[in-house]
Amino acid sequence: MSNWVIYSIGFLAQILFSSRLIIQWLYSEKQKRVITPTIFWTLSLLASFLLFVYGYLRDDFAIMLGQSLTYFIYIRNLQLQNQWQKYPKFMRWFLLLMPLFIAVFYFNNNTIDVEKLFKNEAIPLWLLLLGIVSQVVFTLRFVYQWLYSEKQKESTLPFGFWMLSLIGSLLILIYAIFRRDPVLFIGHILGAIIYIRNLILSKKYVIPS
Repeated sequence: MSNWVIYSIGFLAQILFSSRLIIQWLYSEKQKRVITPTIFWTLSLLASFLLFVYGYLRDDFAIMLGQSLTYFIYIRNLQLQNQWQKYPKFMRWFLLLMPLFIAVFYFNNNTIDVEKLFKNEAIPLWLLLLGIVSQVVFTLRFVYQWLYSEKQKESTLPFGFWMLSLIGSLLILIYAIFRRDPVLFIGHILGAIIYIRNLILSKKYVIPS
């Protein structure tokens, strides 16, 4: 597959990720507090799938790992907002089973794919480890958000979510520079700015429980 197609998929995913943040930010600025509109999770789910495909086409295990860990958390947040049930049944089954189909396809091609992912000359071991650590930290924000939301019985984005977002985003920016990945770099530059603004909004208007 040509590079322009691969990068197009990646940039489309980042556009969706950035759009969700911009929409969430505008909603929050209007309400003078951090809020989480349903479209935030809908765009997250779609963008996560596309970025997983991008990582696969780029032979980048770190990207694939990050998206695999958050995919079902996006679905769970849609459930907490009582929006998941509004999706057509066919779409719900498709979204739920798609990761399984990808895993089966990946396993059936493991003699080639595993070699490409873990012995990629473009990603030395130290850089791969940096990418994995970056994605794990960035992904922990949604694990934290999920546990917090389950406790509160509603989908919300607490202060700790934005702090982990900023730390993870800065680590991924470092990875993107060494990896020479414009998709990750552009996406996380914009994200870091919005994370900082949400940290300010969270601390100013939200009283910790």
